[in-house]
Amino acid sequence: MTTASSPRTGVVIVGSVTADVTTFSQRLPARGETILGDQFTLLLGGKGANQAVAAGLAGARTSFVGCVGDDLFRDLIVEGLSGAGVDLTHLRTVPGPTGIAHIRVDASAQNDIVMVPLANAQLSAEQIDAALEALAPTTSVLLTQLETPASLTLHIASRARAHGMTVVLDPAPAAALPVEVWESVDIVTPNETEAALLSGVEVTDAESAERAGRWFLAQGVGAAVITMAEKGSCVVTADGVTFIEPIPMEPVDTTAAGDAYAGYLGAALANGWTLAEATRLASAAGAITVTRQGASPSLPRREEVDALLTANSAAAAPARRHEH
Repeated sequence: MTTASSPRTGVVIVGSVTADVTTFSQRLPARGETILGDQFTLLLGGKGANQAVAAGLAGARTSFVGCVGDDLFRDLIVEGLSGAGVDLTHLRTVPGPTGIAHIRVDASAQNDIVMVPLANAQLSAEQIDAALEALAPTTSVLLTQLETPASLTLHIASRARAHGMTVVLDPAPAAALPVEVWESVDIVTPNETEAALLSGVEVTDAESAERAGRWFLAQGVGAAVITMAEKGSCVVTADGVTFIEPIPMEPVDTTAAGDAYAGYLGAALANGWTLAEATRLASAAGAITVTRQGASPSLPRREEVDALLTANSAAAAPARRHEH
């Protein structure tokens, strides 16, 4: 683990970037039905870009590796990322359209998403290798997700490991992965749905989250952080289990909550925090995100997250932990 005095306090995100087309309505339409909505937004999104924005807002030196099209959405992407202080040296512009996500949000804050990769599919091993080699002297944590080409997931993780980086995988959208990928991951951060899809364990509470977490460890992952929204987070390592109490919030839109969590987690780890400490910070970031509409605009600034942690006595209380 790097320390705060180390020069390697940076975070690199290798991942997806999209223009998010989001509609808000009282309910989602039934198949074949047309309904009237209440609101529409067009904003920066994509799991990779959202995590980069979150890490940047958390205060980490953040770099993003990905592909954007040369269409009218490119400026939206570049402005959104650079506005959060993200280094875009390794964002490649490719011919054709930028990735698109179509998101529908209902009045209960639930959403469904269709993500069309488009430019994201042109991410290459050569681009990744050049970026990681350039960033290795200053970067200790790599975040990645499963919206990039599946054939590159092992390459991303193994190359980051070779450069001595801590590899954090957000396994979303959930997909079966070869054991070689799991063995190259230091920390995996699924939500309860993703954990259940991957492990076969239905996650409903802390006990079932722990069992799902142990499945990831059995695959070779160093640590599993199972997030359960309003039920808190379960951190499973070889040394024991820590349960991070939830911070109660009234949800408006859950889009990007997991990305806020991952970005803040990576930023804290890069600054030398322990996994339990980083998870508390990440939980507060996710809690704020669900109270706001949209993806990247809902991501909180560091001072907001620190204020919520300070104000919330439950989050400040010691986490429940048991050893093996």
